[in-house]
Amino acid sequence: MKFRFAIAIALVVLAASAHTAQAQGTVMNFTVDGVKRQALVFAPKDSKEKAPLVFAWHGHGGNMHGTSQLMHIQTLWPEAIVVYPQGLPTVSGGDPQGTRPGWQAEAGTNGDRDLKFFDEMLQTLRQKFSVDDERIYSMGFSNGAFFSYLLWSARPKPLAAFAICAGKLFPSDQLTEPRAVVVIAGKNDPRVHIQDQQQAIQTAQQLDSATGHGQPCGQMCTLYTSPNHTPVETYIHPGGHVYPPWASDPIVKFFKAHKHP
Repeated sequence: MKFRFAIAIALVVLAASAHTAQAQGTVMNFTVDGVKRQALVFAPKDSKEKAPLVFAWHGHGGNMHGTSQLMHIQTLWPEAIVVYPQGLPTVSGGDPQGTRPGWQAEAGTNGDRDLKFFDEMLQTLRQKFSVDDERIYSMGFSNGAFFSYLLWSARPKPLAAFAICAGKLFPSDQLTEPRAVVVIAGKNDPRVHIQDQQQAIQTAQQLDSATGHGQPCGQMCTLYTSPNHTPVETYIHPGGHVYPPWASDPIVKFFKAHKHP
């Protein structure tokens, strides 16, 4: 009886450990130009069907673990493969010494290390999981949003739609492929001014043929429809440079509604 009870306890512990590992995600290692890169990956339990793939990029000074808790896309969309990449120390306007992790904001900087990182992750994840190539997405906050815009410019082909929070386009970014995008912007953002965010929205509207009058789609939400099925949806909130706690819900809803055009 004691032996059976011990086995039962062991099974419970193993099940709990597996659940914890699932909840915490798995750290995957990659090598890019001889440099070790990492990403925290959450994969659905049922891998029989093709799964959406979401890349979620942290802001400058952020990290993959904190961002997985902040954005928690894996809890809202457990059927998706959700990837939180980890940035490397990066020079920025607010970090001239480059002591904190971040992403390249323009093509050609830092040897394109982060664009190559994206390429390596995408290739590896396609090999490891059953990825739905019609539903691959990129989202990011702040510096991570800059990088998502850069992916739209430099790596648009595989990506179905984008989610931008507190982001702007850099002069070298040339958007050429229409894609659905949801943009969250703060009117009182002291780091990425609302004018820069709105200019990026207008650029996306022109590319996506979504320049008509916007339609209210909820609190703070405006939807600009497109005949190409690449709408622009905006949430202009009164706050500052933040990833709002409500942001992930409309982002997941938007991604679910838009496959590769």
